[in-house]
Amino acid sequence: MTQRPAPASVHDALVERVGAAIVHGRYAAGSRLVTAELAEGSSRGAGREAVRVLESLGLVRARRKTGVEVQPESAWNVHAPEVIRWRLAGPGRDAQLRELSQLRGGIEPLAARLAAVHANDDQRRDLVDAVMDMARTEHDANGAVYLSADIRFHRTLLAASGNTMFAALGSVVEAVLAGRTQHHLMPHDANPLAVRWHQDVAFAIAGGRPSEAAAAMGLIVAEADDAMREAAGH
Repeated sequence: MTQRPAPASVHDALVERVGAAIVHGRYAAGSRLVTAELAEGSSRGAGREAVRVLESLGLVRARRKTGVEVQPESAWNVHAPEVIRWRLAGPGRDAQLRELSQLRGGIEPLAARLAAVHANDDQRRDLVDAVMDMARTEHDANGAVYLSADIRFHRTLLAASGNTMFAALGSVVEAVLAGRTQHHLMPHDANPLAVRWHQDVAFAIAGGRPSEAAAAMGLIVAEADDAMREAAGH
Protein backbone atom coordinates (compact mmCIF):
# COMPACT_ATOMS: atom_id res chain seq x y z
CA MET A 1 0.00 0.00 0.00
CA THR A 2 1.34 3.41 -0.91
CA GLN A 3 -0.14 6.70 0.11
CA ARG A 4 -1.25 8.86 -2.81
CA PRO A 5 -0.08 12.48 -2.86
CA ALA A 6 -2.43 15.39 -2.33
CA PRO A 7 -4.88 15.88 -5.21
CA ALA A 8 -3.10 17.29 -8.28
CA SER A 9 -5.70 16.61 -10.97
CA VAL A 10 -9.44 16.59 -11.57
CA HIS A 11 -9.49 12.83 -11.00
CA ASP A 12 -7.55 13.10 -7.71
CA ALA A 13 -9.76 15.94 -6.53
CA LEU A 14 -12.89 13.89 -7.23
CA VAL A 15 -11.51 10.92 -5.30
CA GLU A 16 -10.63 13.21 -2.41
CA ARG A 17 -13.98 14.99 -2.31
CA VAL A 18 -16.25 11.99 -2.73
CA GLY A 19 -14.13 9.63 -0.62
CA ALA A 20 -14.06 12.07 2.29
CA ALA A 21 -17.81 12.68 1.96
CA ILE A 22 -18.54 8.94 2.15
CA VAL A 23 -16.23 8.35 5.11
CA HIS A 24 -17.63 11.38 6.92
CA GLY A 25 -21.17 10.09 6.48
CA ARG A 26 -22.49 12.65 4.03
CA TYR A 27 -23.47 9.83 1.69
CA ALA A 28 -25.28 7.06 3.54
CA ALA A 29 -24.60 3.40 2.89
CA GLY A 30 -26.94 2.14 0.17
CA SER A 31 -27.40 5.54 -1.46
CA ARG A 32 -26.80 5.90 -5.19
CA LEU A 33 -24.29 8.19 -6.86
CA VAL A 34 -24.45 9.29 -10.48
CA THR A 35 -21.06 9.35 -12.18
CA ALA A 36 -21.88 12.41 -14.27
CA GLU A 37 -22.96 14.35 -11.20
CA LEU A 38 -19.82 13.38 -9.31
CA ALA A 39 -17.67 14.91 -12.01
CA GLU A 40 -19.44 18.27 -11.63
CA GLY A 41 -18.85 19.46 -15.16
CA SER A 42 -15.62 17.54 -15.66
CA SER A 43 -15.26 14.75 -18.17
CA ARG A 44 -17.22 11.56 -17.66
CA GLY A 45 -13.90 9.75 -17.96
CA ALA A 46 -12.58 11.49 -14.84
CA GLY A 47 -15.75 10.50 -13.01
CA ARG A 48 -15.48 6.88 -14.09
CA GLU A 49 -11.82 6.71 -13.06
CA ALA A 50 -12.65 8.23 -9.67
CA VAL A 51 -15.33 5.57 -9.19
CA ARG A 52 -12.79 2.85 -9.98
CA VAL A 53 -10.44 4.16 -7.29
CA LEU A 54 -13.25 4.49 -4.75
CA GLU A 55 -14.36 0.96 -5.59
CA SER A 56 -10.81 -0.32 -4.97
CA LEU A 57 -11.05 1.27 -1.50
CA GLY A 58 -14.32 -0.52 -0.83
CA LEU A 59 -16.27 2.73 -0.54
CA VAL A 60 -18.58 2.17 -3.52
CA ARG A 61 -19.75 -0.60 -5.79
CA ALA A 62 -20.53 0.06 -9.42
CA ARG A 63 -23.54 -1.85 -10.70
CA ARG A 64 -24.87 -2.10 -14.23
CA LYS A 65 -27.98 0.01 -14.85
CA THR A 66 -28.45 0.90 -11.16
CA GLY A 67 -25.37 3.12 -10.87
CA VAL A 68 -22.83 3.50 -8.09
CA GLU A 69 -23.87 2.32 -4.63
CA VAL A 70 -22.22 3.59 -1.45
CA GLN A 71 -20.96 0.68 0.65
CA PRO A 72 -21.24 0.23 4.44
CA GLU A 73 -18.20 0.75 6.63
CA SER A 74 -17.79 -3.02 6.96
CA ALA A 75 -16.80 -3.13 3.26
CA TRP A 76 -14.17 -0.37 3.42
CA ASN A 77 -10.48 -1.10 3.05
CA VAL A 78 -9.70 0.33 6.48
CA HIS A 79 -5.97 -0.28 6.01
CA ALA A 80 -5.81 2.05 3.01
CA PRO A 81 -3.89 5.24 3.90
CA GLU A 82 -6.57 7.35 2.20
CA VAL A 83 -9.35 5.87 4.33
CA ILE A 84 -7.28 6.32 7.49
CA ARG A 85 -6.59 9.94 6.56
CA TRP A 86 -10.26 10.67 5.87
CA ARG A 87 -11.36 9.03 9.12
CA LEU A 88 -8.82 11.06 11.08
CA ALA A 89 -10.14 14.25 9.47
CA GLY A 90 -13.79 13.57 10.24
CA PRO A 91 -16.27 12.53 12.91
CA GLY A 92 -14.77 9.03 13.02
CA ARG A 93 -11.48 10.30 14.45
CA ASP A 94 -11.96 8.90 17.96
CA ALA A 95 -12.78 5.42 16.69
CA GLN A 96 -9.89 5.57 14.22
CA LEU A 97 -7.39 6.58 16.89
CA ARG A 98 -8.61 3.82 19.20
CA GLU A 99 -8.47 1.14 16.53
CA LEU A 100 -5.06 2.22 15.27
CA SER A 101 -3.63 2.21 18.79
CA GLN A 102 -5.01 -1.27 19.35
CA LEU A 103 -3.56 -2.47 16.06
CA ARG A 104 -0.15 -1.02 16.82
CA GLY A 105 -0.24 -2.41 20.36
CA GLY A 106 -0.82 -5.89 19.00
CA ILE A 107 1.71 -5.74 16.16
CA GLU A 108 4.66 -3.45 16.89
CA PRO A 109 5.97 -5.00 20.14
CA LEU A 110 5.98 -8.40 18.46
CA ALA A 111 7.63 -6.88 15.37
CA ALA A 112 10.34 -5.40 17.61
CA ARG A 113 10.90 -8.79 19.25
CA LEU A 114 11.24 -10.46 15.84
CA ALA A 115 13.45 -7.67 14.49
CA ALA A 116 15.97 -8.30 17.28
CA VAL A 117 16.41 -11.76 15.77
CA HIS A 118 15.95 -11.15 12.04
CA ALA A 119 17.14 -7.59 11.28
CA ASN A 120 20.07 -7.33 8.90
CA ASP A 121 22.99 -4.95 9.38
CA ASP A 122 21.52 -2.24 7.14
CA GLN A 123 18.22 -2.30 9.03
CA ARG A 124 19.98 -2.09 12.38
CA ARG A 125 21.93 0.93 11.16
CA ASP A 126 18.80 2.54 9.73
CA LEU A 127 16.99 2.19 13.06
CA VAL A 128 19.86 3.78 14.97
CA ASP A 129 20.19 6.59 12.39
CA ALA A 130 16.45 7.28 12.60
CA VAL A 131 16.42 7.60 16.39
CA MET A 132 19.48 9.87 16.26
CA ASP A 133 17.58 12.16 13.87
CA MET A 134 14.59 12.06 16.22
CA ALA A 135 16.79 13.01 19.16
CA ARG A 136 18.31 15.93 17.21
CA THR A 137 14.88 17.33 16.36
CA GLU A 138 12.89 16.44 19.48
CA HIS A 139 12.19 20.14 20.14
CA ASP A 140 10.53 20.41 16.74
CA ALA A 141 8.61 17.14 17.01
CA ASN A 142 5.67 18.42 14.97
CA GLY A 143 8.00 19.32 12.13
CA ALA A 144 8.80 17.51 8.89
CA VAL A 145 12.27 16.24 9.84
CA TYR A 146 11.14 14.57 13.06
CA LEU A 147 8.11 13.07 11.31
CA SER A 148 10.27 11.69 8.50
CA ALA A 149 12.65 10.08 11.01
CA ASP A 150 9.76 8.64 13.03
CA ILE A 151 8.20 7.13 9.89
CA ARG A 152 11.56 5.71 8.83
CA PHE A 153 12.02 4.12 12.24
CA HIS A 154 8.63 2.37 12.27
CA ARG A 155 8.73 1.27 8.63
CA THR A 156 12.19 -0.19 9.13
CA LEU A 157 11.10 -1.91 12.32
CA LEU A 158 8.18 -3.63 10.60
CA ALA A 159 10.30 -4.67 7.63
CA ALA A 160 13.09 -5.92 9.92
CA SER A 161 10.67 -8.30 11.65
CA GLY A 162 11.05 -10.69 8.73
CA ASN A 163 7.26 -10.98 8.55
CA THR A 164 6.02 -9.72 5.18
CA MET A 165 2.51 -9.17 6.54
CA PHE A 166 3.89 -6.89 9.25
CA ALA A 167 6.01 -5.07 6.67
CA ALA A 168 2.86 -4.46 4.59
CA LEU A 169 1.44 -2.44 7.50
CA GLY A 170 4.14 0.19 7.05
CA SER A 171 1.77 2.47 5.14
CA VAL A 172 -0.82 2.14 7.91
CA VAL A 173 1.62 3.23 10.59
CA GLU A 174 2.91 6.02 8.33
CA ALA A 175 -0.65 7.30 7.92
CA VAL A 176 -1.08 7.29 11.71
CA LEU A 177 2.12 9.22 12.33
CA ALA A 178 1.45 11.71 9.53
CA GLY A 179 -2.15 12.18 10.69
CA ARG A 180 -1.02 12.83 14.24
CA THR A 181 1.11 15.72 12.98
CA GLN A 182 -1.40 17.03 10.42
CA HIS A 183 -4.23 17.13 12.96
CA HIS A 184 -2.18 18.84 15.66
CA LEU A 185 -2.06 15.82 17.96
CA MET A 186 1.74 15.91 18.14
CA PRO A 187 3.42 18.27 20.62
CA HIS A 188 6.13 20.70 19.55
CA ASP A 189 8.46 19.17 22.14
CA ALA A 190 8.52 15.40 22.07
CA ASN A 191 8.09 13.48 25.30
CA PRO A 192 11.75 12.79 26.25
CA LEU A 193 10.73 9.37 27.54
CA ALA A 194 9.26 8.47 24.16
CA VAL A 195 12.46 9.52 22.40
CA ARG A 196 14.50 7.46 24.85
CA TRP A 197 12.25 4.43 24.36
CA HIS A 198 12.77 4.66 20.58
CA GLN A 199 16.49 4.61 21.26
CA ASP A 200 16.04 1.64 23.60
CA VAL A 201 14.22 -0.27 20.86
CA ALA A 202 16.88 0.52 18.25
CA PHE A 203 19.79 -0.49 20.46
CA ALA A 204 18.02 -3.59 21.76
CA ILE A 205 17.45 -4.71 18.18
CA ALA A 206 21.02 -3.85 17.24
CA GLY A 207 22.20 -5.88 20.24
CA GLY A 208 19.92 -8.83 19.58
CA ARG A 209 17.84 -8.47 22.76
CA PRO A 210 14.25 -9.43 21.83
CA SER A 211 12.54 -9.00 25.21
CA GLU A 212 14.00 -5.53 25.77
CA ALA A 213 13.00 -4.43 22.26
CA ALA A 214 9.42 -5.65 22.74
CA ALA A 215 9.06 -4.04 26.17
CA ALA A 216 10.30 -0.63 24.99
CA MET A 217 8.09 -0.78 21.91
CA GLY A 218 5.08 -1.46 24.10
CA LEU A 219 5.87 1.68 26.08
CA ILE A 220 6.10 3.73 22.87
CA VAL A 221 2.69 2.63 21.63
CA ALA A 222 1.03 3.23 25.01
CA GLU A 223 2.57 6.70 25.31
CA ALA A 224 1.47 7.65 21.79
CA ASP A 225 -2.10 6.53 22.54
CA ASP A 226 -2.22 8.52 25.79
CA ALA A 227 -0.72 11.62 24.15
CA MET A 228 -3.15 11.59 21.21
CA ARG A 229 -6.13 11.15 23.50
CA GLU A 230 -4.98 14.04 25.66
CA ALA A 231 -4.38 16.27 22.63
CA ALA A 232 -7.81 15.35 21.29
CA GLY A 233 -9.41 16.39 24.60
CA HIS A 234 -10.22 12.96 26.02
